[in-house]
Amino acid sequence: MHEEWQEEVLAEVRAGRRISDRDIVDQVRRAVLMQRLPPGTRLPEVTLGEVFGVSRSVVRKALTRLASEHVVDQRPNQVARVRAPSIEETRETFAARRLVEGEVAALLAGGLDAASATRLEQEVEREIEAHGRGDEPARIEHSLAIHHLLADQSPNRVLGAMLTDLILRTSIVIALYKRANLGSCYLEGDHPSLLAALRQGEGEAARGAILAHLESLEGLLDLSARETRIDLMAILGQAGELEA
Repeated sequence: MHEEWQEEVLAEVRAGRRISDRDIVDQVRRAVLMQRLPPGTRLPEVTLGEVFGVSRSVVRKALTRLASEHVVDQRPNQVARVRAPSIEETRETFAARRLVEGEVAALLAGGLDAASATRLEQEVEREIEAHGRGDEPARIEHSLAIHHLLADQSPNRVLGAMLTDLILRTSIVIALYKRANLGSCYLEGDHPSLLAALRQGEGEAARGAILAHLESLEGLLDLSARETRIDLMAILGQAGELEA
């Protein structure tokens, strides 16, 4: 079943719109964040070129960008793959994110402007609604939006940029190590607690909400890699099959 964003890719290709390397980066990154492209998935240049209707040179530019963002691994004379971080790197990633996002949340407490506070509240509500109707891709999207909003609004821009990178890295390790029988990583009450602390200007409470959220999220991982077989064509929106 195609996601809305996948249909948009197909529509753009069929309409003859010129697809850039940035478009490919955005689509692949989104597929990783939505846990549609698990770590280790092969990304052959020929297949990506067919999916997006572009030359291999455009695909190479996109893969280089994705490698610089730590989304894919590129090695000489090998097919690029979605990154598969080690268990040690997974633990280090969560530890780093706790430090950075905890500080960002503490700095933001009581300092969100009205528009940002309203948007944050809406994303929290939408995540709850998506979970209630069993729409996990939408729930993930709203959860990510909550954390990206914190990064975007960070009073310390360096910390904000670091957090943006760590959100992506954390999403990749969740896709790799989430328990096989776990339908959702939803943690009830975590984001509402964070929202309340931010609105009330309680910096340490906001930090504590982030730490509790990330510790609980890390606790949902089994930290054992799994083999995956992925139909890249189907995931990125074109008919056809490919073993990965």
